[in-house]
Amino acid sequence: MAGVEWTGRGVKVVGRFLRFLREVREEIKLVSWPTREEVVGAALVVCVGVLVLTVFISAWDFALSKTAQLVLR
Repeated sequence: MAGVEWTGRGVKVVGRFLRFLREVREEIKLVSWPTREEVVGAALVVCVGVLVLTVFISAWDFALSKTAQLVLR
């Protein structure tokens, strides 16, 4: 880039960033990743929970809607 000089400070920032990326890569290697079965099981639990909540909220909405209609007649 025209007019931009790389000073010692700029080089230090780039060096620190590259060291950070290397350290991140090393930490990622230490992560205990879930198995496919664990991920599928957790996804199933979430889907069932969403379904149950959807039915529950829909039932309350229907009941309150009908109650409001009766009251406002």
